[in-house]
Parts: sequence; structure tokens; C-alpha cells
Amino acid sequence: QVRVVESGGGLVQAGGSLRVSCAASGSFFSLYGMGWYRQAPGKQRALVAGLSGGGRTNYADPVKGRFTISRDNAKNTGYLQMNNLKPEDTGLYYCNTYPNPSPYWGQGTQVTVSS
Repeated sequence: QVRVVESGGGLVQAGGSLRVSCAASGSFFSLYGMGWYRQAPGKQRALVAGLSGGGRTNYADPVKGRFTISRDNAKNTGYLQMNNLKPEDTGLYYCNTYPNPSPYWGQGTQVTVSS
């Protein structure tokens, strides 16, 4: 069973930056594409950014140019660098496989952006 632990969230003012991390067990990221998903208040969880096994990136339109997804296969760790944050970026951020998320979700990390 794959286990992932997200961290790095917090409270930040609009225009600020955060980097969230995802530590996975086993060879999670070297075998699969990785995605960051966000569950905003009152909304369903949705893809924010994806990184294929071949290194191709995919971003949701609202975050293009502001967020950058990356991973370190040797450390089994993934990252999401978030710049110029906006209040609408607020939510619980999860990492999972991409493009098809596995049934195994971590606890997520909360990102709150104040206006």
C-alpha cells in the first residue's frame, strides 16, 4: 500500500509564496506520474498540476504561470511551488498518482490565502 505525507501548507497573504511537499513510500514517483490535487471549500477535489513519468507537465488554467510542479525521484518526494497566491487558491492540497489518482490519499496539507 502506497503512503504519502503532504506538508508545507500554511497561512499566507495574497501575493505570497509557499512550497508544499509530498513524501511517498517506495518507488511511487519513479514508477508513476505525480499530481497535486486541491479540494477547495464546498467543492470537489480537482487536479491543480500534473507531472507525467516522462516529465511532461499539465496545469489547471487558473494556476498557469504561478505554480510549478517538480519531483525528486531519489528522495521519493514531490513539490508544488506556488507563487503569487490568490485567495481562490485556498484549499486542502493532496498529491497522488497522475493522470489517474490511486485510491490511496494522504491527509493533505492546508493552504489558506488571505486577501
